[in-house]
Amino acid sequence: MVEYQLPRLPYEYDDLEPFIDEQTMKIHHQKHHQSYIDGLNKTLEEISGNFHPKYITSILSDLKSIPEASRNKINFFGGGFENHRLFWETIIPNGGGLPKGKLADSIDVYFENFEKFQKIFSDVSISIEGSGWCWLVFNPTFNKIEIISTKNQDSPWTLKKIPLLGLDLWEHAYYLKYQNRRGDYISSWWNVVNWEYVENRFSEISG
Repeated sequence: MVEYQLPRLPYEYDDLEPFIDEQTMKIHHQKHHQSYIDGLNKTLEEISGNFHPKYITSILSDLKSIPEASRNKINFFGGGFENHRLFWETIIPNGGGLPKGKLADSIDVYFENFEKFQKIFSDVSISIEGSGWCWLVFNPTFNKIEIISTKNQDSPWTLKKIPLLGLDLWEHAYYLKYQNRRGDYISSWWNVVNWEYVENRFSEISG
């Protein structure tokens, strides 16, 4: 059975200050992300996960391969694990700015320009009711990028879409610093986006 572990961050907990505070990063990573990993490993063990040795993205893309009684838990804990794993990679100290290359061109094609893309992404993020995520995804069916939102820890993989960039809109991601000011959190997050990582991911996926 594949046993998932908490990934190490490529930066220190305080490196994203002042946009994301050290205490939030530490609790978010050590407690919340760890809880999804623990739940995922436990659920896989319950269903004899060795019968399904694929990586979690393949499992989420084919949830019907999981026994129905455990499907919701795999969706929640597996999504929680993978959503956060990508989240840590797509934020970086001294990030922000503008995307370049093929991704920038694609944003211009589907959203006219980066400013309009940023506004749409922010508007979708702030409109999410309760807990969820806002995503920039690649839709391989139509060979295009899209902005979507998902509830709770649902992953774009379950929709046959490949996440490129995701913003965690659960309160645990921002409440210690921003309280109920979700809009301020969203505005600050743009300053730590790791566009180089997102660009490389897009280039690899889109071919």
